[in-house]
Amino acid sequence: MSKTTHIFAIGDVAVNRPEPDSIFELVKDQIQQADLAFAQIEAIYSKLGEVNVSGTSSPLRGDPENVAAIGRAGFNLASFASNHCMDYGISAFRDTIAHFKAVPGMHVFGAGENLAEARKPVIIEHNGNRIGWLAYCSILPIRYWADVDRPGCAPARARTIYETLEPDQPGTPPRIITYPHDEDLAGMLADIRALRTQVDVVIVSMHWGLHFREGELATYERKYAHQAIEAGADVILGHHQHILKPVEIYQGKPIFYGMANFAFDMYYQPGELDKPERIERRQRLHPGWTHDPEYPTFPFPVDSRKGMAVLLDVEAGKVAKVRWCPTMINKRSQPRLLRASEPEFGEVLAYMRKITAAQKIQTEYHVDGDTIISVPCAPASGAPAPVGAAHTTAAASAPRSPVLA
Repeated sequence: MSKTTHIFAIGDVAVNRPEPDSIFELVKDQIQQADLAFAQIEAIYSKLGEVNVSGTSSPLRGDPENVAAIGRAGFNLASFASNHCMDYGISAFRDTIAHFKAVPGMHVFGAGENLAEARKPVIIEHNGNRIGWLAYCSILPIRYWADVDRPGCAPARARTIYETLEPDQPGTPPRIITYPHDEDLAGMLADIRALRTQVDVVIVSMHWGLHFREGELATYERKYAHQAIEAGADVILGHHQHILKPVEIYQGKPIFYGMANFAFDMYYQPGELDKPERIERRQRLHPGWTHDPEYPTFPFPVDSRKGMAVLLDVEAGKVAKVRWCPTMINKRSQPRLLRASEPEFGEVLAYMRKITAAQKIQTEYHVDGDTIISVPCAPASGAPAPVGAAHTTAAASAPRSPVLA
């Protein structure tokens, strides 16, 4: 009889607090029920280096002592393909990777000493299932991506075109078109095809997209995602945007465009968030975004408190079931998994339905206990089909299934 591998996957994690285990105290039991638990590592964890002046406008650094707490919470897979990976230079980049590798059982991928190492997959065999993981980043300040002779993260860059719609009307906003960087796309597809020959299931992590924009997808995201699935990927896990994005089912395979934040501490100097230029930028990205002092370590818009945890069951070498749990972040930056009976569960579900329809993505969301199953929209004369042939039946219940007890 085949056995199941239960996977728990979430978006961005940036822990930086005196008692780091406290950020996971409402969710660690669910995380630890999983066989494999994945997180996107957003911040640097090092006391080395200085701020990289060519980097992001909001450099992120946490004390290295926070890293062990991520492992103690139950995570054992970490992508470091992040747009913050070089915020404090190469020494801090290397030091962060070393701290994660020192956590027992932790696998770090998506970044390395050179391009080949950054693109190297992690392969895990569990209960007879061989599962391969790859990670890439599209949000890339100069020299953050790895090259043949330079450290950094695995790139999935995109190019931008501003198309003038009315040349005779000065000041008319252009149409913005993005598309994958040819070399990076070719490299990613080669990685997926090579990994496909070695494993049963391929999972691809993508740090990409438009931050804080309600539901909006950049055109390059769908191109990368669709071609990744055509090359052999089974699941796409997206993050970076700090806000939920739609789920798409393409050729029977799920694409989670944005899982939002999960456990995130972020600090600013007093008064920094109230500067006029900061306020203008926030309003431009997400109208209605105000600084709420009751969320001192989570200075994001209200919608950013909503998130999801993706639950994957791999059985007999196939993805047997795909679900996701709505999550909510509280005033202490702590996430919790929501129950269907809670009003917040309905809020997250309604939000996902709204943004998915706005992006014209043909996905429906069906409640299944305290989880949600994403399915393609039903044809006019029939019932909706589950997520592809491989996902038509629920995997048998198992004691380590990461669902709410």
